[in-house]
Amino acid sequence: MAFSIQPSPRVLSKSIQAATVLALLVSSVKAHEHHDDKIPEGEAISPDPLDTTLWIHILVQTFAWGILFPTGMVLGIVRSRWHVPVQVVGTALAILGYLLGHAHKGRQFSKNVHAQYAPWLMIMLFAQIALGIYLRLHLERGFNGKIRKWVISGHGILGKVIPVAAWVQMLFGGITALGFCRGDHTGQCAAHFIMGSAFIGYGIVYTILLLVGQIWLRRTGRSQEFYDSLVIAAWGCVNTFTEHRWGTPWVRNDLQHTSMGIIWWCAGLLGMWLSRDRSGRPKRNLIPAIVIAMTGWAMSGHPQELMLSTMVHSVFGYTLMAAGITRIIEISFVLKDANSISEDGEDTNSFQFLPPFLLYASGFLFMGATEEQMLLLSQAGVTHVAYILILYSFAFLMFLFVNMLLRLYTHYADTPSDKKVADPESRLNGSAMTNGHARIPDASDRQIRDAEEFELEGLMSEDDEDLPKQHAGR
Repeated sequence: MAFSIQPSPRVLSKSIQAATVLALLVSSVKAHEHHDDKIPEGEAISPDPLDTTLWIHILVQTFAWGILFPTGMVLGIVRSRWHVPVQVVGTALAILGYLLGHAHKGRQFSKNVHAQYAPWLMIMLFAQIALGIYLRLHLERGFNGKIRKWVISGHGILGKVIPVAAWVQMLFGGITALGFCRGDHTGQCAAHFIMGSAFIGYGIVYTILLLVGQIWLRRTGRSQEFYDSLVIAAWGCVNTFTEHRWGTPWVRNDLQHTSMGIIWWCAGLLGMWLSRDRSGRPKRNLIPAIVIAMTGWAMSGHPQELMLSTMVHSVFGYTLMAAGITRIIEISFVLKDANSISEDGEDTNSFQFLPPFLLYASGFLFMGATEEQMLLLSQAGVTHVAYILILYSFAFLMFLFVNMLLRLYTHYADTPSDKKVADPESRLNGSAMTNGHARIPDASDRQIRDAEEFELEGLMSEDDEDLPKQHAGR
């Protein structure tokens, strides 16, 4: 006998009301038009300062999209009951911030990518809300029962895509606020933000693999360097054919950029080959680290027009070189070619946090070194020392936030949902610890289980958890 829970009239009424409110908000925003009568000819923004409303928009959206939604994503992965409340608060703030972005005065903006991308981001959010409401209604009979697993997967995938899309929109917002990345500056500006974001993303993935991904790597049967080399080779192929407009004269740094692309795909192919030994077992190698270090060396000598830009690019290159060198030290001397310092992959050496952090710092330094940014700071009299310290501060905060999210994940993953242990023997089997965390005897099995589970606990009511017991009783 199949069980399903029919939505109560009260739940349906609230869902319809929420959908109606969202539709009204979208229609009201579409009716609003930005003014651009104060923008000088040939400029992207007016000389007016950002007003209070726009500053509130920036702060609210940064908090909602940059902090609450990533936190809610992690809470959803670990099936926390706080997932839905956090996402509801984040959604309310996101809608408020969206409206504020269309109600500001002060600085005016011409047609820009930030405004064009915002509706698509809100559509993703509304789609996520719709999927969440559908799952909350627990429609499980007939056709609904067949598509429910696909809705769950879609809800989970969209929840992980939204933070990445939000990062892109926040970058668009900063570019738009300053009127950057237009005309002849578009190409180099896009290169800086794409490459800088790639370094930060690499650092985030590196951190995830370091703290919670060792068992997953073991299950794949490949070393981390295989995937690193694969991405490096693919990225090198793209750079080889996009850094220069073929058929036109070679200008400025085209040759250096293209040659860097060539060495990336050449080294990437070698790294993939060396990622297995003669018996086919996964093996660590130093090729990705060497490529990172060589890229840093090349960028440290990148010719620039402004002294400030030269210094920032030099520090970026040195930071990237340090990331590659510390990675070599980690693999060769700290881990001695092993995947981790412990069998279960849970223990880490303090030195292992250095390579990923330097990747974060490299990303922020490169994103902050566009031509227009350097010209603006140079005219304002900002020294390279002060600017680099600020960019490193951003890297520290980002690294802190990622570690906090991973700690949140491991806290819920390590703690059983029922903290009341009635059987003393179960305390022994569960290896109860004084800090309130309980560990399963086989840590590998626990991490494998965590990697495979994805259904969101926040979308399940307490009654649903008792259904299997009731069904068994019947």
